[in-house]
Amino acid sequence: MGIFKEIVDELRGMSVRQLVSQVLSLGLIVSSAFMIWKCLILATGSESPVVVVLSGSMEPGFYRGDILFLYNGRKEISTGDIPVFNLPGRDIPIVHRILRLHEKSEASFDPEGARVDILTKGDNNYKDDRVLYDPGQLWIHEDNLLGRAVGYLPYAGMATIIMNDYPAIKFLLIGFLGLLVVTSKD
Repeated sequence: MGIFKEIVDELRGMSVRQLVSQVLSLGLIVSSAFMIWKCLILATGSESPVVVVLSGSMEPGFYRGDILFLYNGRKEISTGDIPVFNLPGRDIPIVHRILRLHEKSEASFDPEGARVDILTKGDNNYKDDRVLYDPGQLWIHEDNLLGRAVGYLPYAGMATIIMNDYPAIKFLLIGFLGLLVVTSKD
């Protein structure tokens, strides 16, 4: 409890001007992080340029806690690529390998009408992902893709998993970091 008492005493000893300055500094840090995230979205073409692997379904290629960097360029997709995709009605993106592609032409006279459907499977899973898709759905579509994995950092996302599994740790950490920024002397 000694550290919290010191922080409270430090906050009480600050003038209003110092406190406002520290809160503005905290706001600057948060807005800078937000701008960096938005720049990453623009540079990668993916609405989620960085994701954390949450399960062991892609072992031994990717392990739980690995951070994946995504790119959603206009390159053709192919069998063996590792996309990250969203399924309707699910909040958490899925990272699985493309098992098969199915090209379907909706209008044979219109080259823009061609569509590629995708079947995926986790490397560590026994069956393909049709059990994850909506009932009756055999393929996912390119519209579901958030991007393709182009790089990764092993186990760097374990902190994210811990904070999701134990939300109290997340709030304590955010509160502590906020107090640290507000009470810093700089």
